[in-house]
Amino acid sequence: MIPCAPVPTPTPARPDLSLDAEAVAETVELLCPRVEERFPASGLARLCRELDRVTEQARQRAAWIARPILSLRIAVGLLLLLIAAGLAGTAVSLRKPKERLEAFQFVQVLESSINDVVLVGAGVFFLVTLERRIKRSRALEALRELRAIAHIIDMHQLTKDPEWLVTPGRESSLVERRTMSRFELSRYLDYCSEMLSITGKVAALYIQDFDDDGALAAVNEVESLSTGLAGKIWQKLMILYAMGPEGRTAAQARVTPGNREGEEA
Repeated sequence: MIPCAPVPTPTPARPDLSLDAEAVAETVELLCPRVEERFPASGLARLCRELDRVTEQARQRAAWIARPILSLRIAVGLLLLLIAAGLAGTAVSLRKPKERLEAFQFVQVLESSINDVVLVGAGVFFLVTLERRIKRSRALEALRELRAIAHIIDMHQLTKDPEWLVTPGRESSLVERRTMSRFELSRYLDYCSEMLSITGKVAALYIQDFDDDGALAAVNEVESLSTGLAGKIWQKLMILYAMGPEGRTAAQARVTPGNREGEEA
């Protein structure tokens, strides 16, 4: 009896762990009409449209950063060849001195040679890292814009206090009149949280195909800022969820199962 050969087990395909810029852009495009339908002509709706514009720019900038700058690389390569040719010509033109160098003269020649080597090395390093520094500068400029958007989102939710629904105080002419229901306020805060999360994802697009420590630190700063601001929003949302259904009154919201005084009232 001839033994059967073992059937090879197919290797499972590795999942794609890269962040899809198209999916991020589609998420923003879907969020904007949701905000506009719930809160038309509001500042949050306009800010969401601005975030949509910045996301589209981020896609283009991230793609530009991921591509090599061919013209710059060619120019740098020609300059490096010119430097190498100059060094080779200098080395060939050197002649052995007829007289023996004294110690002081040798030190002077050695010092001059070291200075020339340091200057040439600094110039070569500047040319080799020029492309990376140009891309880093463009990424940092875009990340500063995302950091500003995160702070603006936080400003929109700053006056949205859930405690006002339970114990409303006296209205002030200096503050916009608070007319949101519990459901509307929860939607508003939830939209702010989504926009902050998207801001962090847009920032991550810049380092997906660009390995740079400076850009990575800036992206981590934007993501940490977005996460921290979203945490403040979720604290407000937890207060809203603890109030129970929309139809409960302010007095009922202050009563807990163990509060006998509230039950008697």
